[in-house]
Amino acid sequence: MEWGSESAAVRRHRGPGERREGPADVPHREREASAQEDASGGGRMRKRSSESGGASRGAGIALSEARTVLALALYLLALRALVQLSLQRLVLSRPAGLQGEFDARQARDYLEHITAIGPRTTGSAENEILTVQYLLEQIKLIEVQSNSLHRISVDIQRPTGSFSIDFLGGFTSYYDNITNVVVKLEPQGGAQHAVLANCHFDSASHGFITQHPWASLIRAFINLEAAGVGGKELVFQTGPENPWLVQAYVSAAKHPFASVVAQEVFQSGIIPSDTDFRIYRDFGNIPGIDLAFIENGYIYHTKYDTADRILIDSIQRAGDNILAVLKYLATSDMLASSSEYQHGNMVFFDVFGLLVIAYPSRVGTIINYMVVMAVVLYLGKKLMQPRHRNADYTRDFLCGLAITFISWFTSLVTVLIIAVFVSLIGQSLSWYNHFYIAVCLYGTATVAKIILIHTLAKRFYYVNVSNQYLGEVFFDTSLFVHCGFLVALTYQGFCSAFMSAVWVAFPLLTKLCVYKDFKKHGRFIALYLLGMFIPYLYGLYLIWAVFEMFTPILGRSGSEIPPDVVLASILAVCVMILSSYFIKFIYLVKSTKKTMLTLTVVCAVTFLLVCSGTFFPYSSNPASPKPKRVFLQHMSRTFHNLEGNVVKRDSGIWINGFDYTGMSHITPHIPEINDTIRAHCEENAPLCGFPWYLPVHFLIRKNWYLPAPEISPRNPAHFRLISKEKTPWDSMKLTFEATGPSHMSFYVRTHKGSTLSQWSLGNGTPVTSRGGDYFVFYSHGLQASAWKFWIEVQVSEDQPEGMVTVAIAAHYLSGEDKRSSQLDALKEKFPDWTFPSAWVCTYSLFVF
Repeated sequence: MEWGSESAAVRRHRGPGERREGPADVPHREREASAQEDASGGGRMRKRSSESGGASRGAGIALSEARTVLALALYLLALRALVQLSLQRLVLSRPAGLQGEFDARQARDYLEHITAIGPRTTGSAENEILTVQYLLEQIKLIEVQSNSLHRISVDIQRPTGSFSIDFLGGFTSYYDNITNVVVKLEPQGGAQHAVLANCHFDSASHGFITQHPWASLIRAFINLEAAGVGGKELVFQTGPENPWLVQAYVSAAKHPFASVVAQEVFQSGIIPSDTDFRIYRDFGNIPGIDLAFIENGYIYHTKYDTADRILIDSIQRAGDNILAVLKYLATSDMLASSSEYQHGNMVFFDVFGLLVIAYPSRVGTIINYMVVMAVVLYLGKKLMQPRHRNADYTRDFLCGLAITFISWFTSLVTVLIIAVFVSLIGQSLSWYNHFYIAVCLYGTATVAKIILIHTLAKRFYYVNVSNQYLGEVFFDTSLFVHCGFLVALTYQGFCSAFMSAVWVAFPLLTKLCVYKDFKKHGRFIALYLLGMFIPYLYGLYLIWAVFEMFTPILGRSGSEIPPDVVLASILAVCVMILSSYFIKFIYLVKSTKKTMLTLTVVCAVTFLLVCSGTFFPYSSNPASPKPKRVFLQHMSRTFHNLEGNVVKRDSGIWINGFDYTGMSHITPHIPEINDTIRAHCEENAPLCGFPWYLPVHFLIRKNWYLPAPEISPRNPAHFRLISKEKTPWDSMKLTFEATGPSHMSFYVRTHKGSTLSQWSLGNGTPVTSRGGDYFVFYSHGLQASAWKFWIEVQVSEDQPEGMVTVAIAAHYLSGEDKRSSQLDALKEKFPDWTFPSAWVCTYSLFVF
């Protein structure tokens, strides 16, 4: 700790008869400052030259900039190291093949055998025959090895059905004769209630829960998913409600990793994904727990997504947790009458993988408002005290709030301007393969702007004011802001409000417990940072999870959402949170010049390097691949008019890049793919006249279309109108029949004056995708009859151009029809840092 030198502001306001204070004057000065703070709640210490002969201000002591910055940097790095240590420790101890314990080695053997079969799409022999045979063989071996206490029953289900959901803007799924392998483990005497462990090798959960006779036994489920490859499996959904399920996980899980924050983020729809959890919840009315691997989402569903990349410890921890929770649920007294325990939500979060803290949301609400009341009492005492001379704490507090919000707003605007500029010049995703680039560009810009605004306020507004007093004011403003978020989140019913409670309660407790040391300064930084240990450590823990999930997703989020803008915004918010209780140090240090200069230089240099294209977004490094995803569809399109005549026919390779950079990085390697072959939207056709495999057209609007010879699949799709009849309620009922490959998509667009009132799909009520068109995804097993369905169109006026336009796309995802010589040749040209998914498809459009 160093005594601060006299600032220019003090010199300007020192009277002609005044002398500069020396070390001998400090004790008296501190006693004076302390007395004034006691009288005015840490009041403002303005001493103008006209008062008492122009005595100088109580400037307080100033901290060394270098030492303070070093202390804060080391503090954050130490916390980050602890977080990393927690994340890398997958299991606390590995059981040595004990009877009744999960055997990760055997599970890995299953995994390697199944993945060795190859891609397993619905309708392929690999999925419907080879995988099913292998599963049945292993189940038979388990049955032979099991003891006589349990009975194992196996059933092969091949259901047909359909359902509609609002995921990705809304679509309808129709499945026919798909394959489910269902195994029931029960006591020899049978059971009346069951717990479901669900995962898919490529089957449909809706068929099981709505049609299988065993489904009526199920009272709860655990769903196993993946959004990444290995690491820790995260509990990111529970319920709905049914807090006893969370308690089961709390009591049974050996290596917990769970967060209600992840649950509320996922259920908000921010992440463009969904799981079978929705199916069991919405169509089976069954509560459950959703788990998923989230690490290394860069290679999820790519050629790099291989069994060898999943550590044995990842398999062990997942197996330990799932087996323990299944046993707990299966023997729980609550299982038989689980519906009686459906009351309210739970706040739950793990503490660095050691344990889970969980309590009812109503208890959380009480705790949150108790914390709020503590802040009200703390700040109210200061705000309600009368002014002392020229000291006005209320005014300074309100000005401090304004300055804080101005610093946050301007820093956000600054990073967004940088992000937009980077996106416009075609250097988006430069951080995708080097995440530290985003920190050096957007993180430093945010910190620098926050420091700049507060430094200007300190220099030009808070003239002749005690550094110590300003530190108090800005601690209080940060406390107030976090308290505001706590009130808002609690009022809206978010269980995630517990995080704001942590960021309010611990800093306030720190302030109250070490208040005297705040004035002594000797141990100030150490005690202050020690008191902030829990909120900052857990904050970094959650921030890691946020970026672990969102960064890979931004590489497959489509061409319409600028990923730099999203990442810059998230980084800026994280910096604002982490810097909130460090703002006071800006007012306590002698100067911020060196810090500002360093941050500005780092940001500027990174910005120049990014603009010059130094950092390539993708990587084929076997140790850490980060490929660019591209869809290639060799398609032939046929457009018919109202009379049934062909009005347009074309063929080519339709190209979609799944990120914002489009084909800019591909063109140097494949010159024929450039903006001269950009695909154009067919305005009168549903979904622009393209054979979308999934309803993601609103995310991907930049396409490329490279002309290529027409294709002739061996198993061509056939689509025809079977009947057209007028109903008693004056609508037109159109019945269709379609045959073709295992995967097809059906699109509908009604004309002006027409509405799609009902159909034979889902629950009978048509669900539109984003944009107003209708999207139906169809899949079938190896054997399936012709797909017959009807739609009903309500017409309010004469339609000379027809009442509805429909189209059907056939996707050949397996077998010989999947490939074409032109498609193979183009695919071979793609660089190794890409992952092109390629298949053949046909598209036919009709007007009725």
